[in-house]
Amino acid sequence: MSPLDVDTRVLRYFVAVADRLSFTRAARDLYVSQPVLSRQVRRLEEDLGVELFVRTGRDIRLTAAGGRMLPLARQALDHWQETVRVVRSAAAAEANVLRVGFVASGGGTVARRARAAFAEERPEVTIEPKRFDWGGEPDALRQGLADVAFVWLPADTDGLRSRIVATERRYVALAREHPLTARPEVGIGDLRDEPLMWTRKAPKAWVDWWAVSPRPDGREPVWGPENDNVEEMLEHVATGAAVCIGPESMATYYAHPDLAWRPITDIEPLRVAVAWVPDNANPVVRAFVEATLRLAG
Repeated sequence: MSPLDVDTRVLRYFVAVADRLSFTRAARDLYVSQPVLSRQVRRLEEDLGVELFVRTGRDIRLTAAGGRMLPLARQALDHWQETVRVVRSAAAAEANVLRVGFVASGGGTVARRARAAFAEERPEVTIEPKRFDWGGEPDALRQGLADVAFVWLPADTDGLRSRIVATERRYVALAREHPLTARPEVGIGDLRDEPLMWTRKAPKAWVDWWAVSPRPDGREPVWGPENDNVEEMLEHVATGAAVCIGPESMATYYAHPDLAWRPITDIEPLRVAVAWVPDNANPVVRAFVEATLRLAG
């Protein structure tokens, strides 16, 4: 665990429990065990000399002290995140490095062409591609882990500037021997009984959009195995355990001998945006954005 995580961990734990009013749900979303989470929050209460939660069996609620602390804890976390972002961004600018974030196949051909064109225009700048897991591009910008990113919409772009630069049809990945591979294309209704890959890494709204949940008939998808990244997802699909939905560029980038990709004809396409933090003072960021917008037409 990094020093940055240690400095803010207890506050993050408190906010997570306060938001959910459940140690169980907070522990699950934080990827920590419930006993560890409970001990850390109890230690915080001991250090402060006050109770932050009233615990009654399985139910909890905030005390008056906890209620007063919650907005202040959020503010402290926001300020610390902004500090970290500014420091990381300043270090990258000083080193003449541009960190370009993406997820899986990222911005497709537009992103590749933009990186190549920018490298030719500004050879003195080192471009570092930075891959993040599902839906992680906006937070990477907020945390200063990337200077600019190709973001898959819909996504939480609060506090960011963004411009759409590409759209892609969505495809379904199937095991090579799956009966639906006999068709040149499918509809979302054809997938109604197919277990669908999903992830706990991304926000629920992001997962639901990719899963088309609820479906046009009002039903939820049949949820299949979880995954943390694209490689895990496609390995599950290749074994026939589930299907998955991804953009057209993924079908090209992640060719696999045991997979077949088919376009889904009746769902909206993916929109890809180039995004950045508005107050990033590095002129290289704006230059890259402008180069990308020119190529996107």
